[in-house]
Amino acid sequence: MISGMDRLIKKYAQENKEGVCLLSGNGIVMRKKQKQKILEILHTLDTAHVAVKDAAEKGNVQEACDILVECQQAAVAVGTNIEESEGEGHVAVACLEEYCETLYSIYEAIKSGNCSPSKAYRVLHKQFVKIENIVKNDILVRKEAVFFPYKASMWDSLESVYLKLKSDPQYDVYCVPIPYYDLNPDHSFGAMHYEGDQYPKDIEITDWHTYHFEERLPDEVYIHNGYDNCNFVTSVEPLFYSGNLKKYTDMLVYIPYFVLGEIEPDNQPAIDSVKHFIWIPGVINADKVIVQSEKMKQIYVNEYLKAAKENGLNGKHLDRKYLEQKISGAGSPKIDRVQRITKEDLDMPEEWRKIIKKPDGADKKIIFYNTSITALLKYNEKMLQKMERSFAVFKEHKDAVALLWRPHPLIPSTIRAMRPQLWAEYSKIVDEYRQEGWGIYDDSSDIDRAVVLSDAYYGDGSSVVELCKKRGIPIMIQNVDV
Repeated sequence: MISGMDRLIKKYAQENKEGVCLLSGNGIVMRKKQKQKILEILHTLDTAHVAVKDAAEKGNVQEACDILVECQQAAVAVGTNIEESEGEGHVAVACLEEYCETLYSIYEAIKSGNCSPSKAYRVLHKQFVKIENIVKNDILVRKEAVFFPYKASMWDSLESVYLKLKSDPQYDVYCVPIPYYDLNPDHSFGAMHYEGDQYPKDIEITDWHTYHFEERLPDEVYIHNGYDNCNFVTSVEPLFYSGNLKKYTDMLVYIPYFVLGEIEPDNQPAIDSVKHFIWIPGVINADKVIVQSEKMKQIYVNEYLKAAKENGLNGKHLDRKYLEQKISGAGSPKIDRVQRITKEDLDMPEEWRKIIKKPDGADKKIIFYNTSITALLKYNEKMLQKMERSFAVFKEHKDAVALLWRPHPLIPSTIRAMRPQLWAEYSKIVDEYRQEGWGIYDDSSDIDRAVVLSDAYYGDGSSVVELCKKRGIPIMIQNVDV
């Protein structure tokens, strides 16, 4: 019992040293896990009180005194930490000081042989109950939530949740962009990318080198990449795979970075075309999955149950009631953001303004041209030819309309990894379009700017279409055969 208490005290002291008690705002705040560990030590102290009584009754004076010394060391450690967290004069600290004085009195009484073991236990137990109740009820805790986005262009899938928690006084919230790698054709890691400097100005960024989640043990972790090592194009730093993050938090939340076209839960052919988004590590490992609608939630639950059974999983993976709670249809933050921002909120580059303005000063209509990864992988050279034909048409009408071309940000990585034979021709198309300067080329991280600026959408079917629908923008899907 004695060595067990000693180990717990040392473990507590080490974890406290490593950041369980964290700086936030103007001072130090207590984390939920820290409070739990304090309560664990207090319960160990109460167990030690029984051991003191038993040792004293058997005449083992030295053993009883040694245990009392360890109790005092633990009480001092806990009191010091509470004082750092809650400030001087907190009632819990005063009670711990009183408890230490009682320990000393009992220590002296046992050594002199003038102690009633039963009475000593009753006094110590009464003080334990008082201290425990104060810690439980009078020490408020703050939660720590950390967001681990990787591509800045996908930050909108997390932003509204981040902003909501950031405004909650019970939370300390961190945005920690993480690096990702292009994958070579053999699936080995290629170039590393870090986009921490591309986020909105009002988002406070924490360097991923300085945020050690293994030590901080955040209460909640939010991710928008759930593929771990199952992607063929890119990979986040393996340290941040969902399977690893899950070990260090009680609440891993996965929010998809995309929005799918709405599907009826009984439309199985349509479901079959998107179910590969469901059975991925992020969904499997997450404690909470937030999807775009209640209909999509039902599709996730139904398809998850099928896949879990096919893959031999059991327990909660086959529990519909559990999955109904795990998967939420609360809606996508992407939609929240694109509905919230206005043209006045946007920061438009001066070169864009020159393309948008007519000679008479009026604005041209802006056509958002979106080219997707899926279409390029499906049609290969035909897709490149279609793009060239589309550019020729829009160039012919450049005095009436402004084209805003925003290819999917991962197209270059995808081509190099999966269609290297297309890279030279694709690069040539991009270079010519940018050099000619008659249209806008948007390779920024802000997809919502393109959506909000545009008067109409033309291009491939993708999650961007759903955002345009929410803005009421007319949509035309391109056909490579036309």
